[in-house]
Amino acid sequence: MRFNHPPSLEDLQDMAETAFAAIPAELRQAVRGAAILVEEVPDEETLEALDLQHPWELTGLYRGTPLTEKSHLGVPVEPDMILLYREPILVEWIETGEDLFRLVRNVLIHEIGHHFGFSDDDIARLEGEG
Repeated sequence: MRFNHPPSLEDLQDMAETAFAAIPAELRQAVRGAAILVEEVPDEETLEALDLQHPWELTGLYRGTPLTEKSHLGVPVEPDMILLYREPILVEWIETGEDLFRLVRNVLIHEIGHHFGFSDDDIARLEGEG
């Protein structure tokens, strides 16, 4: 996919949804029902909570209750969300020259994988399946 302009929030949203549909079934099942949202940058509260100084330090975040802590009878306090941050992703895309779709896919896999306790090796294996 080539762009004549910086990809918009909608462009990244479309890529994220396509990437999500293409990731391994075990990851899709683990986050069934999670919303995928694309925002420009992380908000100040998120940066403070993660002790980050600059919004470009964070390309994505998974917010929600870990699968291991969910109860079939309990009601979730807030919905599970996978947040992708457009500006940091575009900065990484420009700096690395990586294919943008692959980068978006990798951010999704990392956010989902780390949330569920996968190791970096597990995540690398899953990324290699795409």
